[in-house]
Amino acid sequence: MAEVYLITGGARSGKSAYSERLAQELSAPRNYIATAPVLDAEMRDRVKHHQMLRAGANWHTIEEQLDIAAAIQQVKSGETILVDCLTLWINNLMFAAERASQQLEESDIIELCRELQQVCGAHCGRIIFVINEVGLGIVPDNPASRKFRDLSGRCSQAIAGFADHVILVACGLPLKLKG
Repeated sequence: MAEVYLITGGARSGKSAYSERLAQELSAPRNYIATAPVLDAEMRDRVKHHQMLRAGANWHTIEEQLDIAAAIQQVKSGETILVDCLTLWINNLMFAAERASQQLEESDIIELCRELQQVCGAHCGRIIFVINEVGLGIVPDNPASRKFRDLSGRCSQAIAGFADHVILVACGLPLKLKG
């Protein structure tokens, strides 16, 4: 059974850097499950920057935008996994549902998080999930943004429920919430 970490915080809070340092302290080899779609030049530059920061540090990158559970199952037992990030995963799932003329509901996110819990239970090693805390600001002014915020909140609660460690990062500083 995996030791599960959930790292949360606002945008540019330092959660990804903290998560990468944590993964490097835990064990090697390390696997980075990247969920970011590269849709424009600015995002391509961000991805390249993150890749350069991990270069030479024994990371194996798996790019998976939708099926994180399957990506986790690809990783050898005993290895550390960093999933960065669940926020973009939710965005990707919403986009895929919209393209299929469907709606992603909170019950869907809860079920997908149960699936993640099952694969975490079958993995020996450590799994670190990163998610943005998007619920601390104002109520969004449109239905799609409110839905995204709600889905992200449900995902955070579901993962935190089975995580061994939950850490909030603010201003680059980790605050242990659980574990």
